[in-house]
Amino acid sequence: MNGLNTILILVGLFLIGGVISFVKQGMPRSLIVLLSAGAAMCLVAGVLRLSYWN
Repeated sequence: MNGLNTILILVGLFLIGGVISFVKQGMPRSLIVLLSAGAAMCLVAGVLRLSYWN
């Protein structure tokens, strides 16, 4: 199950990079909030799965 945990964490970090890029570009706030929520869900799911399965 470590592969899925790693993928979730990496996708969350990738989405955080997208959030930072969107903030710098001045994109609509609703898009930034949506991307932030997705990043938070991926990171939390990856960390919880990592702590639960190990």
